Amino acid sequence: MKSITIEGSKRESVGKVATKALRNAGMVPCVIYGGDKPVHFSAEEKAFKKLVYTPNVYTAMIELDGHKFAAILQDIQFHPVTDRILHVDFYQLFDDKEVTMTIPVKLTGTSPGVLNGGSLRFTNRKLKIKALPGKLPDFVNADISKLKIGNKLFVTELKNDDYTFMHPDNTVVVQVRTSRNAVADAIEEDDAADAEAASADSSTETAPAEA
Repeated sequence: MKSITIEGSKRESVGKVATKALRNAGMVPCVIYGGDKPVHFSAEEKAFKKLVYTPNVYTAMIELDGHKFAAILQDIQFHPVTDRILHVDFYQLFDDKEVTMTIPVKLTGTSPGVLNGGSLRFTNRKLKIKALPGKLPDFVNADISKLKIGNKLFVTELKNDDYTFMHPDNTVVVQVRTSRNAVADAIEEDDAADAEAASADSSTETAPAEA
């Protein structure tokens, strides 16, 4: 998984007065959990742009006074009126410790059911997985090239040795539902098939016998 680097400074004071002063200076108070003890730091608000305002998911490499912490975004608070970032919580990553993250799903292939007029329902655009940090994917691939009208793609069909899905086996990721156009197309296809079969039968009956 790709990583975003965030440069910051450790916080000596974590009281309300100090926190307010940081925000007034365009800084965001943050905390890294998961290690021996919480690490309090602050970083410029613009440093979180690529990490927060994106449909993709990234890990973060937090650089604080010469020390580096690999982490993932755990929680973020926004101002109810201005939408400015008020506070960010991170969870520290360790190479030998599995972590749970919500990963976007990427559809691949073309559904024959959709080509025949069916309606594609992308039920779960993100899935929660558990994996070692080095095994975290940028996205989960979901191949829809075999989905006909009425078919569903379950999370069990997306199994991968690198990670575990934290969802029930009957979780539907994507499905193709019928529609009026699909019904009309199906009727036309049946009529065409019947006509082709009738033509073939007629040719067989009128063909001259071989000597």
